[in-house]
Parts: sequence; C-alpha cells; structure tokens
Amino acid sequence: MTYPTPYDLLERLATLLLAEERRLGGEWALQPVHLRVLRFLGRANRYSDTPAAVAEYLGLGKGTASQSLILLQEKGLVGAHPDAKDGRKRHLSLTALGRKVARRTTPPPLFRDALDRLGEHTEPLGASLLALLKALQDSGGSRAFGVCETCAHCEHSEGERSFRCGLTGERLKLRETQLICREHTDPAPG
Repeated sequence: MTYPTPYDLLERLATLLLAEERRLGGEWALQPVHLRVLRFLGRANRYSDTPAAVAEYLGLGKGTASQSLILLQEKGLVGAHPDAKDGRKRHLSLTALGRKVARRTTPPPLFRDALDRLGEHTEPLGASLLALLKALQDSGGSRAFGVCETCAHCEHSEGERSFRCGLTGERLKLRETQLICREHTDPAPG
C-alpha cells in the first residue's frame, strides 16, 4: 500500500482539526471536547438533547460528558431543564453565548476556508465521507444519529408543512426535521 492511505489522510485531518479546535477553544478556555458538545447541542433535536445522547454521540464516558456539561453550564454556554413528562430526564440547550461560540467555531475557519477552495469537489467528498461514516457505524454497531427528515420514521403530509415522528407519534416542527436525532433509522433501500 502506498502512503498516504485513506486512513493516513483521515488521521492527519483529525490531527489538524484537533489542533484548530484547541486554538479556537483557547479564546473561551474550552477544550476541543467542549466545542464538540456545543456543536452537537446546536444541531440536536428534542430526542437527542440529553446528557446520555451527548455522551453516546461523542463516544464519551458518562463521567467525562457530565464534567464537560457542568463546565459548560458554569460558563453560561449551556442550560438545562427537566422534561415535561419525566422530571428525572434533563434536556440541554445552548444559551445565546453558547450559540455564538458554536457559530464561530463550526466549522473551524481553517476548514471552512479549505472547503471553500475545493469548490465542485466538496459534494463528492461529502458523499464519500458519508459512505465511510455509514460503514463505520454499521461495523461498530453505533447509532446513526442522522438528520430527522432523512429518517424512516419521519412522516410528512403532502401539500402541508406537517411532520410527525412515526416512532413516538409526536408532531414535529419543520425546524426539528433539520436536526440530528438519536433515534434515526435509515430508510429501507428501494
């Protein structure tokens, strides 16, 4: 096999991303994991905005996720509120400052500029990376955490802007269908 292999390239990209996240997080005394939590919560729907979903999505232990969330709450970047139906369950959301930090760091400017320079090659690259992600998730048995509107459970009434989750039976707002869902299931092929 010749260098660089796809794995070598992904490893190098991950290293560059981590370095850029360290640089960006320094402005707010945040570690890369904290920026990732903010990015996830900024894109998570009501089924995914919990501490357990944060830990699962980011591949963190419960303790690491909990400590990260405590720090983000202390810094005024994340808020928490109890679930209306189950008071033991907590939902998380970004504060105005949390949204600002997430916006300024997503994607990191270094990567945004590089992707802009790729031009027409960005779309095929995205498709290839998505295929790799799905293969990794299938092989590792991890959840898809896909966007709601692409889920087999997302039901849309034709001619209306009405959406419903077929799994929970709950109505969904259009904005919610654009967010990441922990319960995402890829539609059956064909």
